[in-house]
Amino acid sequence: MTATRGTSVDIPTEDGRADAYLAHPDDHSPHPAVLLYMDAFGLRPSLKKMADRLAGHGYTVLVPNVFYRHGRAPVVELPAFIDTDARPELFQKVMPLIRSVTPERAERDAEAYLRRLADCPQAADGPVGVTGYCMGARLALRTAGTHPERVAAVAGFHGGQLATDKPDSPHLVADRITAEAYFGHADQDHSLPPVQIERLEKALTDAGVRHRCEVYPGAPHGYTQEDTSSYHAEAAERHWRELLALFDRAL
Repeated sequence: MTATRGTSVDIPTEDGRADAYLAHPDDHSPHPAVLLYMDAFGLRPSLKKMADRLAGHGYTVLVPNVFYRHGRAPVVELPAFIDTDARPELFQKVMPLIRSVTPERAERDAEAYLRRLADCPQAADGPVGVTGYCMGARLALRTAGTHPERVAAVAGFHGGQLATDKPDSPHLVADRITAEAYFGHADQDHSLPPVQIERLEKALTDAGVRHRCEVYPGAPHGYTQEDTSSYHAEAAERHWRELLALFDRAL
């Protein structure tokens, strides 16, 4: 692990300015770029810590507040630790925010985020990696499909609603993906039932995407997020191994 530096940055978009966190090795050299999409609880210290860890392995990492249309992070006030009792009230607040990130808005925003990385002195020229958590896995998948010329590796962890039967389901972009893909699903995740896991796998296979999709036994939805009661240390470390291996191969 190398020393890292983290700063707050703003990203111009078609709909305003998105606040974001940028982490990179503190060595005055450009490094492969990674776009990290947040989970439903938003840009907060634990996600910045994840970005710092990834940066420590030699990457320049951008974590945008995808709820920026509703204000700067934290858009919703969060407890230091999100336990089971806190979730119902929090989800009442965040669900409208999640729904506001429509596919059209997500695709426009992805263009702005990737442009910010392309213009970033700390980011090396060339393709980027994308990873996402919870709702961020949907955004990662969609970004890889709508910007295949920019994305060389895409990952998603405990993603929900990745392969629905709706006409705008994220998995329908699979035929445009040129990146290598990896998805680590949560075990018995109500937001990604077996039928959707099978549908995603089939879409990636039929499209000829180099990929691996795995279910992490015993890992609940949200298993990577250490500031929540869903955190599962073994699964979280497995996620780090797979994510770093993917980026090391592809970037």
